[in-house]
Amino acid sequence: MVSPLHAPPLVSHEAPRSGWLGGGCWWGRGQRLALLLLLIGLTLGLPVRALALTPELPPATAAAVVASSPAAAPAHNFVAEAARRASPSVVRIDTEREVPRQAFDPALLDPLLRDLFGDPAGSSRERGQGSGVVIDAKGLVLTNAHVVERVDQVEVTLADGRQLDGTVVGADPVTDLAVVRIEAPRGLKAAPLGDSEALEVGDWAIALGSPYGLERTVTLGIVSSLHRNINSLGFADKRLDLIQTDAAINPGNSGGPLINAAGEVIGINTLVRSGPGAGLGFAIPINLARGVADQLRTGADVVHPYLGLQLVPLTARRARDNNRDPEAVLQLPERDGALVQRVLQGSPAESAGLRRGDLVVAAADQPVTSPAALLQRVEASRVGEALPLKVVRGNRELQLSIRPAALPRAS
Repeated sequence: MVSPLHAPPLVSHEAPRSGWLGGGCWWGRGQRLALLLLLIGLTLGLPVRALALTPELPPATAAAVVASSPAAAPAHNFVAEAARRASPSVVRIDTEREVPRQAFDPALLDPLLRDLFGDPAGSSRERGQGSGVVIDAKGLVLTNAHVVERVDQVEVTLADGRQLDGTVVGADPVTDLAVVRIEAPRGLKAAPLGDSEALEVGDWAIALGSPYGLERTVTLGIVSSLHRNINSLGFADKRLDLIQTDAAINPGNSGGPLINAAGEVIGINTLVRSGPGAGLGFAIPINLARGVADQLRTGADVVHPYLGLQLVPLTARRARDNNRDPEAVLQLPERDGALVQRVLQGSPAESAGLRRGDLVVAAADQPVTSPAALLQRVEASRVGEALPLKVVRGNRELQLSIRPAALPRAS
């Protein structure tokens, strides 16, 4: 057995064995000659640059050294490359609208108070700011509906600093999407659009836009979750399954693009959670946004199917807990599904015979385990066409057919 203290050096048999120098390097005959020349040169006062100190390396080894040197490393990482690809299509949107001034309380009509506070009659101008992304080189910009809601004036600032007047072609409050048209200048570029259905949790996510008016801002994160229902975030009047990301999204990012590592738009940034759980941003999937934009660009209203139901989630465990309560008003089916809490008068649901307490467990032959799942099936249906529902009422399973109507527009 060889003692560890006297083990042979860990070198290849092909390595020169002329000597072992402190520091773990082998020096061969060529290296010793170079060192000797260096000592002679220093003694005679010759310039050190004139002496070749680097031994000649085999071509393969020399190529490996060059490839691993810092000078050969990529100048920028994938984030910079992705942002460079998408940034020319990202715009800033500034808006103005007229807002009536708040009238004084009648108790404050004393002339002295009027002189102090001024005349409240008339209106004031309110300014807003957001982001957008060019989706058509002919001059179409996609943004959030809440960025351009009820505005009188829209100004679009391109990535190169040019400022253009914009016109709101159409907006859909239900999906919070809008299309703005500008007179297309020379060199306008449309952003490359990706496929939001191909996303997986953990994929890179890069947010672009003008948070707080700071143009050309880039933040990096990952896709934290997919199909996050917007109703769970407190927005009962919207129909969206959102991309959740930890890339920083702030006021002013609204309407700007969320891109992937290839620089393709995968979502439209729409909101950020504040308060507890702050730091979570949400984006509208680009596949949905693309379809809505195709309808808005023609000036037509976006039609959403509607049943006329108010629903709450029900699980088998929650139903059992309810049924064990001697004061329970209603015995519930011990299954997962969307429980009907209210049927709106004159709605398609009322016409189809749905009642309070019914549990919807399937729609269009697909299982329904929550109100969000039913909403997905309804959104995929067509207005006026029959949508089959499986409903549990008491101890019976019923097959009902319902014809969705167009969702009434908010006044």
